[in-house]
Amino acid sequence: MSRIGRMPVVIPKGVEVDIQGSHVRVKGPNGELSRVFPAAVSIVLEEGNIEVRRSSDDRTSRALHGMTRALINNMVVGVSSGFEKLLEVNGVGYRAEMSGTNLMLHVGYSHPVTFEPPEGIRFETDARTRQIKVIGRNKEQVGQVAADIRKVRPPEPYKGKGIKYLDEKIRRKAGKSGKV
Repeated sequence: MSRIGRMPVVIPKGVEVDIQGSHVRVKGPNGELSRVFPAAVSIVLEEGNIEVRRSSDDRTSRALHGMTRALINNMVVGVSSGFEKLLEVNGVGYRAEMSGTNLMLHVGYSHPVTFEPPEGIRFETDARTRQIKVIGRNKEQVGQVAADIRKVRPPEPYKGKGIKYLDEKIRRKAGKSGKV
């Protein structure tokens, strides 16, 4: 049995879960998320917990068991407390600022790059620490938007300039060495 798949998903106060076959809808203070899961696993609501059980012991059922439980847990955490991803802007003259709800990136191009937040995502910037915070209820969407922002100017290995995740370590390279 999958160790992650065996653990029940605890439903916090203020979160409603509606399970109809393989369709799960989770509603909480941060909004609502729904998803359809494969029929190889069954999802059961018991005593304020969600349990994921697999029908057989074949390879696909085993693979889907833990993944389904993790996705349901992410849905419950997302509608109750939400997710956030932190990015850091490094470089002389590089900065990020808000223009209404849009994110404006000044990262060395001849023009500022504008990011419009998709539905369910919002941005926050801190000019002092040069950080960008991507906040939302859907973990996959938060990670994808943060990756798209990073893709505008990925960190380069020589000076470390660019947009990187806050916990990311950049392997630095030595530059050219002159003649000796």
